Amino acid sequence: MMDWNALAERVLDGKPITRDEALEIVNAPDDELLAILHAAFKVRSHHHGRKVRVHVLQNAKSGVCPEDCKFCSQSLKYNTGVERYKMQEVDELVEGAKAAYEKGAVTYCMVTATRGPNNRELETICEASRRIKEKYPVNICASLGILKEGQAEKLREAGVDRYNHNLETSCNNFENVVSTHSFQDRLNTVKMAKAAGMEACCGGIIGMGETTDDWVDLAFTLREIRVESVPLNFLNPRPGTPLGDQVDEDAESGKGGQVRPQECLKALAMFRFVHPDVDVRVAGGREVVLDHMQPLALYAANSLFTEGYLTTGGQGTSKDYDMITQAGFEPEVVEA
Repeated sequence: MMDWNALAERVLDGKPITRDEALEIVNAPDDELLAILHAAFKVRSHHHGRKVRVHVLQNAKSGVCPEDCKFCSQSLKYNTGVERYKMQEVDELVEGAKAAYEKGAVTYCMVTATRGPNNRELETICEASRRIKEKYPVNICASLGILKEGQAEKLREAGVDRYNHNLETSCNNFENVVSTHSFQDRLNTVKMAKAAGMEACCGGIIGMGETTDDWVDLAFTLREIRVESVPLNFLNPRPGTPLGDQVDEDAESGKGGQVRPQECLKALAMFRFVHPDVDVRVAGGREVVLDHMQPLALYAANSLFTEGYLTTGGQGTSKDYDMITQAGFEPEVVEA
């Protein structure tokens, strides 16, 4: 058994963990879960204290994406029944920021289901960002798909603080999840955003049939490109998507279904060890997959989304804040 506390102390001394050590975390027996989380909390609390950053998403364009990501209910290639609408107007996006601010959100993220933004959509996001910055002291994150040359600079100039573009899984596993664009396409967009002066919000999804090696590969790729924020999602399978149908088939055949909460928590802890000081977020699927074990995620993660995940609802802002405070943590307050 590894001395998890010693590993935490070493990370706090500025010595990064190795890939083999990361694998030991995610492959550790469940009996060691609490010890791993305790060690992860040492690292988390050193950099973030007991603060929890609350983020709110706005689905600015829904259900009309031409890409074929096998987990996504917003792809036009799948019959999922998700609501479809074109790009929201500037006033709607600004109103969304107002609602996020009133919920205590530190970051407001505008998301579009698309391969990438066209000129009109980009200008809508830019104009909304300018107006939001004039009215509300929130960080702005944009998630608009694959960027073209010059687009990242326009977003930054308009006041966008952070760009989200998840790698989703490891490079080796990516072609099993998406075929209409490449892992390198996503990586290039993240690098483009950082080069323009925005922070990079970039993570992935646990539970898409990948291995624990893929989790570690993803974590180390994100470390190499020095992302500032890592959202970790847990697959909440959507009916009508290939992965949603596959999870259902596996569950019915006795092969398993969703990834277990213990595995998700070990993955979160591993990401904390690999990324000691960044914003590690427990993201989509936490309510469904972690269930009653949700509060334990805060011992590794220092942020979360509230009010749902684009096409799926959450447990509600009041329950999220209750969970944070009852677990002994405190929401980070936006400074006006």
